[in-house]
Amino acid sequence: MKFTKVIAMLLCVVMVVAAFAGCTGKKTDDPKTPVEDPTYADPYEGKTHAEVSEELYEKVLGEFSKYYEEALAAESISERFALMAVAEAKLLESGIMLPSTSNGGTFAISRVAPRTVNSTLWGNDSDRFHQAIIVDGDPILPAERDEMKAKWGELRGTGEYEAWAKKYLTDKGYKLTDVYTLGYTSDPTTWDALNTYRAADSEAIVNTYDGLMEYDIENEQKPALATGYTVSDDGLTYTFTIREGVNWVDSQGVTIEPVTADSFVAGMQHMMDAQGGLEYLIDGKIKNATQYMAGEVTDFSEVGVKAVDDYTLEYTLEEPCTYFTTMLGYGVFAPISRAYFLANGGAFGVEEFANASAADGYTYGTSPDKIAYCGPYLVKSYTASNSVVFEANPQYWNKDNINIKKLNWRFLDGANPTEAYDLMKEGTFSGAGLNTNAVAKAKEDGLFDKYAYVSETDATSFPAFFNLYRCQFANFNDETTAVTTLTENEQNKANIAMQNQHFRLALTMALDRGAYNATTVGDELKLNSLVNSYTPGTFVTLPEDVTIEINGKATEFKAGTNYGVIMQAQIDADGIAIKAYNAEADAGNGSSAGYDGWYNVEEAKKQLEAAIEELSADGMVIDADHPVKLEMPYFDISEIYTNRANAFKQSVEASLEGKVEIILVKTGGSDALNWYNAGYYPETGDKMNYNIFDGCGWGPDYGDPSTYLDTMLPQGGGMAKNIGLY
Repeated sequence: MKFTKVIAMLLCVVMVVAAFAGCTGKKTDDPKTPVEDPTYADPYEGKTHAEVSEELYEKVLGEFSKYYEEALAAESISERFALMAVAEAKLLESGIMLPSTSNGGTFAISRVAPRTVNSTLWGNDSDRFHQAIIVDGDPILPAERDEMKAKWGELRGTGEYEAWAKKYLTDKGYKLTDVYTLGYTSDPTTWDALNTYRAADSEAIVNTYDGLMEYDIENEQKPALATGYTVSDDGLTYTFTIREGVNWVDSQGVTIEPVTADSFVAGMQHMMDAQGGLEYLIDGKIKNATQYMAGEVTDFSEVGVKAVDDYTLEYTLEEPCTYFTTMLGYGVFAPISRAYFLANGGAFGVEEFANASAADGYTYGTSPDKIAYCGPYLVKSYTASNSVVFEANPQYWNKDNINIKKLNWRFLDGANPTEAYDLMKEGTFSGAGLNTNAVAKAKEDGLFDKYAYVSETDATSFPAFFNLYRCQFANFNDETTAVTTLTENEQNKANIAMQNQHFRLALTMALDRGAYNATTVGDELKLNSLVNSYTPGTFVTLPEDVTIEINGKATEFKAGTNYGVIMQAQIDADGIAIKAYNAEADAGNGSSAGYDGWYNVEEAKKQLEAAIEELSADGMVIDADHPVKLEMPYFDISEIYTNRANAFKQSVEASLEGKVEIILVKTGGSDALNWYNAGYYPETGDKMNYNIFDGCGWGPDYGDPSTYLDTMLPQGGGMAKNIGLY
């Protein structure tokens, strides 16, 4: 069974190699190698990639998995959070990835009023724009933005902020507009909300449907297609009352059928049939969901999703789940029109759907004209790598209360680093983040000092991933792009070195992440968006006191303790020189962001020497004349990303004194697609075409640390493939 997760995007003739079981490579001679390396054999030769994945996962992430399983079996929420923090400490100590940056923390100029788009840290509701308040003409001044954010804090939970913000802006002389124009960098690969795990898809599709509940601009969860719900005393049954009078329509606004409780049953079954990457959210949570997807239960009526009547929907869980309702803002709970799905070639049942979706007659989700709508917008036009235009749905149940009547998405290929700024300046874009080039231009134009502000960061983490067992040496979809220059022997050497924990930790500590990030955001803000853990250290706090063991010592953590405090306690006890959480950060409030807690040249050298000692026992030679060569594909048509890649290369090579060589691999093309094909779009670990990749990340789906840590589970983890496994 395939279990994968939504992966965030950062913007953000192949020969068989006998030494790699089931792997392919491109062999080339490197005349620059001054002294010939010993011959390195693949220790996993003769084994399948699945077998290698199992062995390497246990070797590298066995401790993480052990503590995480204990956390899932915890008897209280506080114990669960505490043990998850310990598990994350082990994950970070493994060195399989280097947390790098989050979204935001950059200079921006905008006409979008602050806090008028949902800012909840999890789910898809932050991609819904119908309540945004946009001004026409001059951007909003920074001082006014600060005043509005302060007022949001005062009014949060009252439902009064939206009306206050409109009055505040009009009193200041601003004119409001109902059009929101913004940029996007990757086309949707499908318009089927329930058969995709990619942010590039869901960010667009989420504006075409409503869910049961929705987080509003005050970050309060409010009724949407459900008018309310109840929970049984045992915490196992959630019963929702569905809003009456809501219709499914096609892309032209023509009525198809009513939205009913069955629409959510059909949506959940389609998601489980398709297993397109969302199923991990309900695996083991909804009754018999796991068994149905595995084929052990074939009658969907035995799964815990039931339409009691037309407007009563019931979910039955396997066990109580304290964060169940926080999951409702994510696409896995989207409804579909059963009639429209079937009319466009769909079928229900795991095998039935597999057969139907492979047939010529299956068209559902292939374009925005092949889905049914029940949300605030209809897609009126879509041209790949050009634009998406959303217009208000005339049959939307809440049409009189949306602020934005038209959403214009304009494609940005990344070739012009100031394009978003230029479009904002001319009034086309509603706002723009400012990279280093745009900052310089805004200063020349006299707009920076007047309008620029620092955007807020979110809970997204974009790490650099290290491939433990690289099998792909050209892009999976096009063997002529991003082709390796490594010889077979260099490929083997890189894989063996990457499987050593000390070697990986040396890499994580060798990168000056501030200098790396400065190439994108500038020196002044280079630390703002740096993150030092996978799950933010302030993501959750303990609801009650708890005592757990840290390396055999009973350790008490008080109610209100941040998740990051416990994570750092374990790291400190293990003696690893990582500052994943800093109690002094954020003006003494404590944070895992806004500083560099990994960069440590002396410790990087120590870790590398430890790796060299261990690897030399197996005959490996690592020195300046015999470096480990690691390939890192990058978005080479972008000046910004080229500078970033070079900063990575220069910092790591200097810190490790030339004993590791970073080879930057050009991906070419007219946009970022080839770069994404190297490490974002591949479905399995053996298709990842890199030793190091920094082009994807993860954002949370619900309010529990498992939304991050689940991604690194074997097979079920959508990010485990980024380290070359499964």
